[in-house]
Amino acid sequence: MGRQGACAVGVAVVVLAGMLPAAGVHAQAWPAKPIRVVVPFAGGGPIDAVARPVLERVGASLGQPMVFESRPGASGTIGSDLVARAPKDGYTLLFTTGSHTSNAVYLRKLPYDPIADFLPVSQVARAFGQVLVVHPALPVRNVKEFIALARARKDSLNYASAGVGNATHIAAELFRIGAGVQLTHVAYKGGGPALADVLGGHVEVMFPSVTQALPFIRAGKLRALTLSGIRRSPVLPDVPTYQEAGLGPVDFTGWHATWLPGGSPMEIARRLQAEIARAVATPEVRAVFAELGVEAVASTPEAFAQFVKQDLALNQEIAKRAGIQPE
Repeated sequence: MGRQGACAVGVAVVVLAGMLPAAGVHAQAWPAKPIRVVVPFAGGGPIDAVARPVLERVGASLGQPMVFESRPGASGTIGSDLVARAPKDGYTLLFTTGSHTSNAVYLRKLPYDPIADFLPVSQVARAFGQVLVVHPALPVRNVKEFIALARARKDSLNYASAGVGNATHIAAELFRIGAGVQLTHVAYKGGGPALADVLGGHVEVMFPSVTQALPFIRAGKLRALTLSGIRRSPVLPDVPTYQEAGLGPVDFTGWHATWLPGGSPMEIARRLQAEIARAVATPEVRAVFAELGVEAVASTPEAFAQFVKQDLALNQEIAKRAGIQPE
C-alpha cells in the first residue's frame, strides 16, 4: 500500500474511532429496558400500596415498565443488600422505609453501608406516625385508661412488633418511656404476623403504621388510642398525638423512599426524582396517599441525603434513651 493509501486508511480509522463513543452513548440512552424495583418486605403490604401508584406512573412517563420484586427477610436487609451489589446502571431501585437507617443502629452487623453503598433518589412519602392500637377486648378506651391499666397490672402488657429496631418497636419504647409504664416486647419476623396476633387477641397491643392499621380500626377490630407524630392524621382526626396525651414532644414518623446503588449516575437519580415529584403531584396519587394516611414529599437527592443523616442521628439518640441494644 502506498503512502497516500495508508494515510487515507489512517484517517478513516480515526474518524470511525471518533464516532464510536457517540454511538455507544446513544445506544445506552437510559432507560432502554425495564427497571427493577426491589422492595425488601413481603409483597402486598403497606409499602406496596405507597410504591406502586407512584413508580408505575414514573415507568409510564419514562417509557419503560417498573418490575416489582419482593425480597423480604432480616428486617429489610436482604433486599437492600441485593441493591447495594447491583450494577450501577440505573436499572435497579430500592424502595423501602425508614428501616434503612434504623437498621444501622439496631442491627449489630449489616452486609452493606447504608450511606456509602446507596445513592439517595427521593423521599417519597411521610406518615403521620405510628398508632397505638389495642384489641377491643382490652378494657380501655383512651390513653389515660391504658396507662392506668398498664400501671395496675402486675404482669406487664405485651406489645407486638415487626422486629427489633422496626418503627413498631421504636414507637412503643418512646411511649413506654414517656408514660412511665412497663410493656413487654414480643418481636415477630414481620408486621403481618405481628398484627395478625393482635387481631386474634393473642397479644394486647401494637404500634403499627396508620396505613397498616386503618382498615381494622375502621372495622372496629382494633381501637386506636394515640399517634407518635406531632400532628393528628387526617384519617384519624379523633386520635391524639403523644404530646397531646402528655407524653412529651415526640415526633416519630415512618417514611418511604427510593435509592439507587451507590456510584450510580447522578443524572439518573435527578431524572427519577423529577418523575417522582410529577407523579405524587397528580390528583390520583394524592387521593391514594390521603386514603393511606401518608403525605407526599418528593425531596431532591441532596435534601433526602441530609434527611437520612438526621434520621440516623435521631435513631441513635432513641436507642440510647430506650436502652435498646443492637441484635
